[in-house]
Amino acid sequence: MNNAGIFSRIAVLCLIPLFLYSCNDDDLKTAAEISSKKLVLSKDRSLKVEIVFSDSAVVKAKGYAPVLDQVNPTSGSKYQEMPKGVKITFFDPLQTVTGTIVSDYALRKETEQITIFKRNVVVVRNDLTFNTEELTWDQKKKMFFSPRGIVTRPDGTVLNAINFSAPEDFSSVDFEQGSGETYVKGDLAP
Repeated sequence: MNNAGIFSRIAVLCLIPLFLYSCNDDDLKTAAEISSKKLVLSKDRSLKVEIVFSDSAVVKAKGYAPVLDQVNPTSGSKYQEMPKGVKITFFDPLQTVTGTIVSDYALRKETEQITIFKRNVVVVRNDLTFNTEELTWDQKKKMFFSPRGIVTRPDGTVLNAINFSAPEDFSSVDFEQGSGETYVKGDLAP
């Protein structure tokens, strides 16, 4: 063995006690505390799930999810995750379809009564189509909210909507800073 090899081994052996000395009991206690605070999730998976939303025994909507995970964390609120997407169909009191929502992913927070639709969210009604990447359904407020999206009307009107909101039935839409194209029937001349 050459002198360089012996010197490097001696240097390593001298550094080991220095590293061990730099670790004190407080560091070990802190590490133990951090590792003891584990969040445990229990997850129950259901396949091909249909959910019915009703009010006073009148069906308002039906939802279908190919996969629904019921997640129960050890701390915090329970939630339902739909990793393969969801389709919700809305009905009027006579059970006529009034619209649909489709998304590639959804998360329903049970305690807050909020459902968040994400990725390729499309809302279709006979008088509009709304496309966005995120839409929140607040069941307590009976409203939908989105930071931005595109509203398309049957007449060809296309609007870029920021801070979009609508009641549950999408009977009206509100937004800020809209821009887009619209078509006007008739002659605009006086």
